[in-house]
Amino acid sequence: MNTTFFDKVGASVKSIVKIALQSRRSDACKGNRSGRIFILGNGPSLNDTIAGHRNLLIANTSMAVNFAAIAPVFFELQPEYYLLADPHFFSEATGHDDNLAKLKTSLSNVNWPMSLFVPVKYKNRAQTLYGNSHITLKSFNAVGVEGFFGLRKFAYNNGFGMPRPRNVLIPAIMLSIGEGFDEIIICGADHSWTKTLSVSDDNEVVSIQPHFYADSNRENERIRHEYKGYKLHQIMESFSIAFKSYHDIAEYAKTKNVKIFNATPGSFIDAFDRIKL
Repeated sequence: MNTTFFDKVGASVKSIVKIALQSRRSDACKGNRSGRIFILGNGPSLNDTIAGHRNLLIANTSMAVNFAAIAPVFFELQPEYYLLADPHFFSEATGHDDNLAKLKTSLSNVNWPMSLFVPVKYKNRAQTLYGNSHITLKSFNAVGVEGFFGLRKFAYNNGFGMPRPRNVLIPAIMLSIGEGFDEIIICGADHSWTKTLSVSDDNEVVSIQPHFYADSNRENERIRHEYKGYKLHQIMESFSIAFKSYHDIAEYAKTKNVKIFNATPGSFIDAFDRIKL
């Protein structure tokens, strides 16, 4: 469906208001890096990628996300960048959630220089939970910006916002662009959620999202509880927003001469050129 002029006007006005109310000074878009970065999504295919290309990943700059640090291979890959976006990572549940407790322990044991990106409003909380002398905290505005491309480009260039961040991979790519990398290679971004989506006889939507690491029973129960109450069309709409955001990123990346490649076998993302490692 084509977006009309008036739709863009409305989205632009809404985005300007969101930026004014929610965006704060951040560390995004202030990098002077160049070259290549691998973004390591947490999809199950990452296990095969690591098994087949371990030395390549170790030799290159990489960014890990979410619960990746609880996997033993994290300390072998030693990613230079890490990203936490979901509010759950900064909640009071740290001492009662197995995966959060493991994440906190893993990050406290990082002994190489690493930059940790967190949303602006959680920076102080992140310092308390994940502070480490080897970790440099960097903040970003997780503010979704839509509307006319000129407005979006201005907001992206200045770190005021990004395409609607319905998935952690969206800020991961945008922050990699902001750091100055010329080439971004995405691994472990299966995004094949619709394959595991179902509806129970009680009309509850069930979404199984496997990762390359082992989720605890408590984490699986948390996800099930989060989905409870959502209708199928709402979840499908959320998926749609995420996939559209990737196309917005691809459009923006061209203006920055940044090449983005998806090296995830069987990935559902259709916005970036595919390559095989």
